[in-house]
Amino acid sequence: MLKNTAPTTTAAWQKLQAHYNLVQPQTLRDLFANDPERYQKLSLQFEDFLFDLSKNRITPETLDLLVNLAEEMELPAAIESMFRGEKINVTEDRAVLHTALRNFTDAELLLDGADILKDVRDVQQQMKTFCDNIHNGTLKGYTGKTFKHIVNIGIGGSHLGPQMVCEALKSYQQPNMEVHFISNVDGTDAAEVLKKLDPETTLFIIASKTFTTKETISNAHTARNWFLEQAKDQAHVSKHFVALSTNTAEVEKFGIAPENIFRFWDWVGGRFSLWSAIGLSIACAVGYNRFEELLRGAEAMDKHFRQAPLRQNVPVLMAMLSIWYTNFFNCQTHAILPYDQYMRLLPEFLQQLLMESNGKSTDRNGKPVTYQTQPVIWGAAGTNSQHSFFQLIHQGTILIPCDFIAAAVSNNPIGEHQALLMSNYFAQTEALMKGKNQDEVRTELEQKNMTAEDLENLLPHKLFEGNKPTTSIMLRQLTPYNLGALLAVYEHKTFVQGIIWNIYSFDQWGVELGKQLATSIEKELLSDKQAEHDASTTNLIQYYKQHSN
Repeated sequence: MLKNTAPTTTAAWQKLQAHYNLVQPQTLRDLFANDPERYQKLSLQFEDFLFDLSKNRITPETLDLLVNLAEEMELPAAIESMFRGEKINVTEDRAVLHTALRNFTDAELLLDGADILKDVRDVQQQMKTFCDNIHNGTLKGYTGKTFKHIVNIGIGGSHLGPQMVCEALKSYQQPNMEVHFISNVDGTDAAEVLKKLDPETTLFIIASKTFTTKETISNAHTARNWFLEQAKDQAHVSKHFVALSTNTAEVEKFGIAPENIFRFWDWVGGRFSLWSAIGLSIACAVGYNRFEELLRGAEAMDKHFRQAPLRQNVPVLMAMLSIWYTNFFNCQTHAILPYDQYMRLLPEFLQQLLMESNGKSTDRNGKPVTYQTQPVIWGAAGTNSQHSFFQLIHQGTILIPCDFIAAAVSNNPIGEHQALLMSNYFAQTEALMKGKNQDEVRTELEQKNMTAEDLENLLPHKLFEGNKPTTSIMLRQLTPYNLGALLAVYEHKTFVQGIIWNIYSFDQWGVELGKQLATSIEKELLSDKQAEHDASTTNLIQYYKQHSN
């Protein structure tokens, strides 16, 4: 069982509050100047990764105290509970075992008396056979042509993870294979994808556990209608559509062959599901062997997370840093800044992972929390982001911790591009840490032959406070294995934060109310029926009805 206590009641929390009062006035410049070994004390390595925490507003004692908080909240026992398959998703009475999807050990993992690893292996073999047959041309479309286009139709976890990974691993993509994604119920999304495709060479993957998700099933029917406009015969649907689902009856009614149904389980949460059959589009894009490398990278991080001491544990320290900024510095946002164009969708993926998991205001006792939980996650790829919102991070009035992520080796070595990219990567974290003080600005402006009055007027605008916290994550190269490990870091970070905040990270009841209201309003929009709403909603609906025809 998970400990069920507010973190604010712990002795460790009170010590951290007192420690914050000592650390908060200190500057990163001074912290580096006063400790020549600061980097060595505050950086960690894991295989091909370097995690540099030294540009954070912490001392080694800060990490010690944060680890004490994790221990007092019984984090090690919680980690074991998850890996053992205890039903820690209490509100849905489910285990949380996405880690089983990348478990390549020979040991059994029993859940309700059954070895779930056997089921996982069976589905993985089904995926491998299917992907191999796509790539070697054994599986063909209804006219005998090989498949050139894969279209993943899903939403949320059935979309964001696969799309992000396919984009991140684009340099590993199979030749003569394009992968597309449809998620938004806005008809424009489907229309813009479908206009690029040829029905004879397109395979659709319908990703919906229940096969009832409104947006996904609407898009699936649109795709099927588009396909049948040319294929004509309903029987051809079975050659061009597969399903990732547990609802066999509805899938077969749609026209999908039973052998093309790939199952997954209720112990896999949607935003943690890219490792499952939901990752079929990834495996089709890069080949099953590369998909397995992704799994093995995540497995390596799983082992580290489960076995490493908390003080040397990468996901634990990443999570505890977030606790430090969220609950002691009162930071309300956190920026994810990948300096790799292939990882440009990572911030969007992490928005769902972290914010849907830990955007909670009710604790595990069912009572309102009295402290801040999940900050807003946002970001974009560098160097583009430097020319959009970095001004706010450097000179704005709010403190924004940032994760800077980069690979030392480019997958596309062109001229001096990588050196230019990395020079910006290093310069930004240094600039955010150091800033530029009044003496430095004055010296700089004096060299421009300005009048004394102009200098004094301009000087305050060019001051940079600095002391902005950043975590630098570097990997040797963006490979499937390393991407798997990186994503597992953030998954486990999410879990640790939930344990510390005493909330349930693996449900998402907050998305249900809007769905319920949308279902009733949809009926109203398609008929003359008028329901009672607030004045705003009623008049918005009336405007839509008057202008939509």
